[in-house]
Amino acid sequence: MADFLRTRVSDGIAEVVVDRPPVNALHVDGWFALADTLTALGRRDDVRVVILTAEGRGFNAGVDIKEMQATPGFSALLGANRGCHAAFKAVYECEVPVIAAVHGYCLGGGIGLVGNADIIVASDDATFGLPEVDQGALGAATHLARLVPQHKLRAMVYTAATVTAAELHAWGSVLHVVPRASLLARAREVAAVIAAKRPNVIRRAKESLNGIDPVDVNRSYRFEQGFTYELNLAGDGDAARDAFVHRKEA
Repeated sequence: MADFLRTRVSDGIAEVVVDRPPVNALHVDGWFALADTLTALGRRDDVRVVILTAEGRGFNAGVDIKEMQATPGFSALLGANRGCHAAFKAVYECEVPVIAAVHGYCLGGGIGLVGNADIIVASDDATFGLPEVDQGALGAATHLARLVPQHKLRAMVYTAATVTAAELHAWGSVLHVVPRASLLARAREVAAVIAAKRPNVIRRAKESLNGIDPVDVNRSYRFEQGFTYELNLAGDGDAARDAFVHRKEA
């Protein structure tokens, strides 16, 4: 188990807590570790539902750009893209429903995790967005499209604007918005309802719902990633990431 991940299983409910200060931006190995953890939990007979949540100031700030820029060549870029794909896929294909309990910021890769979750519960301070354009990259619009209307999606991608949990609740993509102190308790309440159902029925329900999705999220996200590679070869990606790191250091 990676040191930034904590898990517990009780009464059929598995909880995965991400805790990687300062902003829960995951390094390459972290994305793969999260994928492996979710996949393994979904295969356990004593797990009927998974809650994915985080500690600290926000749910997830995406990839660790500092790691990417400090690594020679393109291995970190390629690793982050493959790792994100693996983690998002693990949420989507987890054999049991995944509830995302989101607080604070949910950005970039965080959108990929939440957009592929089965249910979202958010605190009233949660915000969601894709800063990829500002970082010379593209990706996770596939997952944002599961959260917001189409024209809002385009505006958010082009402007890197964020939306609130209350807005997502109004669009039906967030199930509950609660005070931050009540977030995990509400997620557990929803999970308990699912955990009380027949396990085999819930697993087949998830499989059937994935089977009728109009968009293949795994393939769609890989298509998006191709443009990130293109932008990097054109020089836009590296320049934008360097500027991001220099701003943070300043």
